Amino acid sequence: MAGREFDIILYGATGYTGALVAEHLFKTYGVGKDLSWAIAGRNAAKLALVRDRIGAPASLPLILADAADPASLASMVAKTRAIISTVGPYQLYGSPLVAACAKAGTDYVDLTGESHWIAAMVAAHEVQAKASGARLVFSCGFDSIPFDLGVFHLQREAKARLGAPARRVRGRIRGIQGGLSGGTMASGMATMAAAQKDPALGALLANPFALTPGFSGPAQPDDSKPYEDKVAGSWVAPFMMAAINTKAVHRTNFLLGRPWGDDFQYDEMMMVASPDAGPGAGFSMNPNVKPGEGPTREERENGWYDLLFIGETADGKTIRTSVKGDKDPGYGSTSKMLGESAVCLVRDVDRAATPGGCWTSASAMGEELIRRLEANAGLSFTVES
Repeated sequence: MAGREFDIILYGATGYTGALVAEHLFKTYGVGKDLSWAIAGRNAAKLALVRDRIGAPASLPLILADAADPASLASMVAKTRAIISTVGPYQLYGSPLVAACAKAGTDYVDLTGESHWIAAMVAAHEVQAKASGARLVFSCGFDSIPFDLGVFHLQREAKARLGAPARRVRGRIRGIQGGLSGGTMASGMATMAAAQKDPALGALLANPFALTPGFSGPAQPDDSKPYEDKVAGSWVAPFMMAAINTKAVHRTNFLLGRPWGDDFQYDEMMMVASPDAGPGAGFSMNPNVKPGEGPTREERENGWYDLLFIGETADGKTIRTSVKGDKDPGYGSTSKMLGESAVCLVRDVDRAATPGGCWTSASAMGEELIRRLEANAGLSFTVES
């Protein structure tokens, strides 16, 4: 990576989430002081508007690149140690950039929740990424950092305090307040359209081990219907993001060499007042929102989330931990998590420990990312009992 012009290039900075990531990087690291970074997209005038809107000086570089122009992507990734991509739906627009990073040895982070696309990227680029040294880290937003790192943190504490990892972990959403952007809605619609065209895709989306090629663990707890969870002390209901996050957690166990066991079980559900609550409880959903639109600044600032993790060891011991975020989960918090993930990769994570390949946030960055998120992104990781 010696000789590259930038530490990080943010690709997709003119989008709703991209602009929030740019704002976080500028507020936290300035321009040309602690971090060498640039913003990139298809339109120079729109990039300049974003630069002005976040209050950054004219010295913040603007780079033109287009997913439909492979040469522009190759030129961009050759300039930097890491790329942040907010250009989705990734299944429609993201594949050429991952290919370019894998070829050039450039680190990559995104915020995709499109797990079937991740599976395709792993199959297509794992070998080349290992050869080039590119660390490709998917799902570095609310999909799936608080859950992936939440389980990682619980297992670290279980081993230290109880002497063994938890064989079963319950992920429970105690509370959440936030909204969905047009980009998230577009990604969901693209996934549904793809599943209608390809029946095999439905099986992949339902398989918690879809991202652990060559390994399939035990049957997982049923998270498809409400029930009274006496361990959590609450009614629980299906959580709309569980199918994404559970795959990430199982891939982390897989990539770390299965330290949590071949029989590890994990599920995610909402804690609700009654069995009548729906899977979208806590989220504001506007079906008319368009790509580039999303929650207002006030809505982002007033958002929050509180996640409970309950671990049970094989001999019946239990541990409870939590992850809390101080902003709207999907955007106010996600933008900070995504930016800090890229900084963590280039600043904190040794390539000997995390070489090239396709990673999850916890398997690639683990404790280093927890420390950075607590310092700069408004997250807290706590042992409760």
